[in-house]
This record gives sequence, C-alpha cells and structure tokens, in this order.
Amino acid sequence: MFKTRLISGIILVLIALAVIVPGGNTLLLALAMISFLGLNEFYRVFEIEKALPGMIGYAAGIGYYVFLWLCVGRQMKEEAVFGSAFLGSLSGSEVFAGGILLFLVLLMFAYVFGFPKWKTEQIIAAFFGLFYVEVMLSFVYLTRMLPLGKYLVWLIFLCSWGCDTCAYCVGVLFGKHKMSPKLSPKKSIEGAVGGVVGAAALGAIYGAVIGHYVNTEVVLLGLPGSFAILCAVGGLISMVGDLAASAIKRDHEIKDYGNLIPGHGGILDRFDSVIFTAPIVYFLAKAFLG
Repeated sequence: MFKTRLISGIILVLIALAVIVPGGNTLLLALAMISFLGLNEFYRVFEIEKALPGMIGYAAGIGYYVFLWLCVGRQMKEEAVFGSAFLGSLSGSEVFAGGILLFLVLLMFAYVFGFPKWKTEQIIAAFFGLFYVEVMLSFVYLTRMLPLGKYLVWLIFLCSWGCDTCAYCVGVLFGKHKMSPKLSPKKSIEGAVGGVVGAAALGAIYGAVIGHYVNTEVVLLGLPGSFAILCAVGGLISMVGDLAASAIKRDHEIKDYGNLIPGHGGILDRFDSVIFTAPIVYFLAKAFLG
C-alpha cells in the first residue's frame, strides 16, 4: 500500500507541475476536469450523480468555469461591462450572483415539479456541492493568476500536503492526546501542532528561497515571516478541510469517495484539504502582498 501511495503521489506531483507551471488555460482546464470528477464523487454520496439535480449541478459547474475563463483568463476588469447585448452592462460580480440565483431557481424547479422524488437534503447537497468542490478548488487557478501567482500558488500545497505530512510524522512519534476521537481516532493534538509548525517552517524556508527572485515590498515580517504566518493559518484550516471530508464520509458510512487515485482514494480524498486551503491562501496573499 505504501509503495502504491508513493507512486501515485509522485505522479500527482508531476501532473501538478505540468499544469501549474504554465498556468493559464492549461491549469483552468485541468481544474475544471478535477472539479467535475470531485463533484461527481460528492453527488454519489447523496445519490444524485445521475439525477436531474446532479445534472443541473454539473451544468452550473461548467458555467462557472466558463465564467472564470471570460472574466479572469481574458483579464476582464471587475468594473468592466461584461460585453454583450444580452447581458447589457452587468459587471463580473453581478453575472456571478445572477448565475448562482439561476442555479438555485433551477434546483427549486426540479424539487417542486419532481416532488417527492428527491429529498430536501439532496437538493441542498446539489447546491452546496458547487461551492464546496468547484468554487473553492478554483482558487488554485485564481491564486496562480495573481501578479506573483507563479510563486504564491505553491503555498497552497505547502499548507495542505506539507501540514498533513508533518502532522502524520509528529503524531506517530509523539501523539498521545486524541484531537477528535469520534471523527478521526488516529489524529492527535500533538500531530496537529506539529503540522501547523511544520507548515510554517516550510513556508519560511520557501520564502527565503524565492526572496532572491521576488521584487516586492512586504508589509509585515519580510517574505519568510509572511509566508510562515500564511502557511500556519493555511495549515490549520487544511485540517478542518480534512476533518470535514471525513465527517461527511462517516455520516454516510463510506470509506473513500472513490478509487480514481490508487492508494489515496478519490479526488475528494486527496484534495479535501486543498479545497479549504486554496481560498485562504488567495485572500491572505492579497492581504499580505497587495
């Protein structure tokens, strides 16, 4: 099992390099595919992956990534007119809000006119899944598209996967006090502290390394200090993402979301912490670096 996980992990890193380094439409398309697969795994938990609410969710996800391509990939300004006779003078944020409202209305149509075919929780899951998987994961792309994105985007993985690795090592060596015995019996408080400290250390080291290549004025503690704080916060949030995904699985008595990645499970099993970390890194990076 360890060998399988190691090989899969190496392949994942190579794929990440292949799509994140060039960024742009390559990364956007890759994330759209990953998000679609993750959303399908999430919908399977609630048995709507082939039902009308799920189909509406998939369509909304495709629409969201098209929106990103139009507004971010083509570098349209937030204040700019969206640019068509059909949409008039709507800004990007107004189009996004309108799309979300349309998505909700379509789900309500399916719920009302299909009643009692689908349960309330299935409709809620269809709506929630779009944000939990597609929107939150898209912040990997949004971070990469920042002015310093080619450096900042790697903080997402230092926070999530780095924290997870450090937490595991410290937990195995020193873990005594259970952090969440009912939800994740193997996770310890010592491991959690080690994960956050380890993520902060990785962030500081990374900041020191790339400091020679980045010409920017950092408001707080220099690039290593700022990255250390960012990674510590991101690492803490990544554990919430990991436990949230575990809670959903335990509620529905499943072991893994899928088996797409040998030794790791499904997309949501491997990216559960990244989903939560990506938005945090994006907003903290903008706050720290402007």
